[in-house]
Amino acid sequence: MSVSLALLLLGVLTALTAPRMLARAEWVEREPVVALWVWQCVVAAVLVSFALSMTFSAAAAWQAVRGQVFAPAPRAVVDAYELSTGDGPWSAVIAVVLAAGGLWSGAMLGREIGLARARRRQRRADLLVRAPQLPGEEEAAGRLVVLEGERPDAWWLPGTTPRLVVTTAALRRLKGRQLDALLAHEQGHARARHDWLRHCSGALAAGFPGVPVFTAFREEMHRLVELAADDVASRRFGRLTIALALVELNEERGVFGAAPGSGPLAGLPQRVDRLLAAAPRLPAARRLGLTATAALVPVVPLLVAFYPGLAALG
Repeated sequence: MSVSLALLLLGVLTALTAPRMLARAEWVEREPVVALWVWQCVVAAVLVSFALSMTFSAAAAWQAVRGQVFAPAPRAVVDAYELSTGDGPWSAVIAVVLAAGGLWSGAMLGREIGLARARRRQRRADLLVRAPQLPGEEEAAGRLVVLEGERPDAWWLPGTTPRLVVTTAALRRLKGRQLDALLAHEQGHARARHDWLRHCSGALAAGFPGVPVFTAFREEMHRLVELAADDVASRRFGRLTIALALVELNEERGVFGAAPGSGPLAGLPQRVDRLLAAAPRLPAARRLGLTATAALVPVVPLLVAFYPGLAALG
């Protein structure tokens, strides 16, 4: 029971402290890819802690589960976890609550993926209405689709045949290599599978709206994937080119005014300012250090879980 409680407290502590530490970190906007990795490791550590706590609680509460979990383990290892100390009712409550949370998370992820697929099918159907295929024409992955439109817009349509959709108004506005930079930005999203990060973070935040770490995870994923895609485009075509492309596409939407408001485009002024500021990247050694340190975070609950057994064997 003590190991289960330690893992539960570790998960709660990680969920409370890690988002605050990342919010105060000065390097996040300079290295959005590293920040994405750190956030994923933090959330993975929280989920692993809760999953292991559920497992040990269930083993303490029910002999059948204990027999399955510790079937190949020596008697000394089983005794080291103190699973027969009369804490069955509390262990059962913890196990059931955490198991329900895990099932709910899976249901929310399935719901998020289902809604995303439905939206994608609808957008593809709308695209075929506005830009029907000619007889004998085949869908080409990664092709550019131009739509008649008075509003400058561009978006990447993921799927088995991903395509960049651009309106004619956007083509009139984008100059020089700005269209190429915009294409590189959207391809950066596709190659890194940023849609899956959005789905997972959205599922956790929707399933547990009162948990700050999951809410912050969703908000940061939506922000950091855009910064990461901006960097992909800027490395090929320059920061000024992609910054000007973002301004040309969105200046008529009021996002660059004194009070841009909220919504998915609210962060555009900050993105443009960041591109124009051209802050240098972190040294390679520090990037490697942050990446390696983050990779160790999900290992901590594993060490807590296996330490009693390893100590007993030693």
